[in-house]
Amino acid sequence: MMALVDSMDGDHPGKPVLVLSNVAGAGGLAKAKARGIATAVVDHKPFGKDRTAFEDVIHQHLMAAKVDVICTAGFMRILTPGFIAKWQGRILNIHPSLLPKYKGLNTHSRAISAGDAHGGCSVHQVTAELDGGPVLGQAKVDILPGDSADDLAARVLVQEHILYPMVLRRFIVAQAQNNLA
Repeated sequence: MMALVDSMDGDHPGKPVLVLSNVAGAGGLAKAKARGIATAVVDHKPFGKDRTAFEDVIHQHLMAAKVDVICTAGFMRILTPGFIAKWQGRILNIHPSLLPKYKGLNTHSRAISAGDAHGGCSVHQVTAELDGGPVLGQAKVDILPGDSADDLAARVLVQEHILYPMVLRRFIVAQAQNNLA
């Protein structure tokens, strides 16, 4: 999240307007506030199994902040098809694998166990299919002999901080050009 925020300066075509979390103590909230970015917390726990009610509150915050593009980063909740439909084509996510390989969790250990030569990360559009939306960019990272999942994760994280801001910039420019056409 901070790599995205920090990249959005100078001639960047986007501007961070809201950092929202479902965890009140998330470290990114304080960092965003320190940079003058509005923040919101919508704890999912009081909603129980009513994911739609939880997402309705999120949607209200996003609309009030006049968000154009949602970038998920560390938001570990699966969004419902109804929420995704409201924001169709405007939600990006970073995933720690070279999609379509290793959707879901434990991606690094799965790549190592499979004997893959590379791990990596992918930025994709969010669709109703988990980690199944169009891939907008990827970065490969060599899997080295003796790598643990943590070793690989640390190297992939460096690439995530480069890839996600680059893809976001490209995505916003393309979106603006499509709106002019």
